[in-house]
Amino acid sequence: MNNTYYMARLYTFLREIAANNNREWLAANRRRYDDLRGAWLEDLDRLISLVREWEPACGPDARRAAYRFARDTRFSPDKTPYKTFYSAAFGPRGRREPYAGYYIHIGIPGESAIGDTGLYGGCYAPPSPVLRKLRHAIIDNIEEWEEITSAPELERLYPGWCGARLKTIPMGWDRNHPHADILRLKDYGRFMPVGPEWWLDPSWPEKTADALRPLKPLIDFLNYSIDE
Repeated sequence: MNNTYYMARLYTFLREIAANNNREWLAANRRRYDDLRGAWLEDLDRLISLVREWEPACGPDARRAAYRFARDTRFSPDKTPYKTFYSAAFGPRGRREPYAGYYIHIGIPGESAIGDTGLYGGCYAPPSPVLRKLRHAIIDNIEEWEEITSAPELERLYPGWCGARLKTIPMGWDRNHPHADILRLKDYGRFMPVGPEWWLDPSWPEKTADALRPLKPLIDFLNYSIDE
């Protein structure tokens, strides 16, 4: 399959599914969906193999890394059956929760309720016991943490923290703690926004693998702390 220009067709498909989010429309366009998903999985496999050059344990394969296109509507007031973006998660622990890893999100800018299109790395929504463990690991190793999180390439590509945070410092910590901003985080993740021009480039798997690499020390710290 020639994937060179499939991303332009993928963006057209995502815009159309956003305007026709029903099972009948997808059934009528099933061949388009299958062709695009096949091309996406080929590129995703290429990306994961490139990441393995500097993260040998990276997994899983593309079919398990890619999230399903069908939405889970059981607990959502929005009953539209399909997502309007493609996404995947992978890393040294695969997609196992609550571990840290890498996530990519391809969608129409401003049209996804899940997140902005771009590259993510970190630990998303860890359960309370893991979050408490990470907070203590960070404070107990604050010099190592600050060295990792202030690395110039990480700061340049992934400025600041993304995700939820508490309005006040968590219980059990001094309200005037010098690292209160870090302790208030509920997600330990960084985000690099990229627009359609990134994904429309046929070399996006190579560019993405290079762009994710500065996140590795952060991912390693978080996963080591969870396992410790």
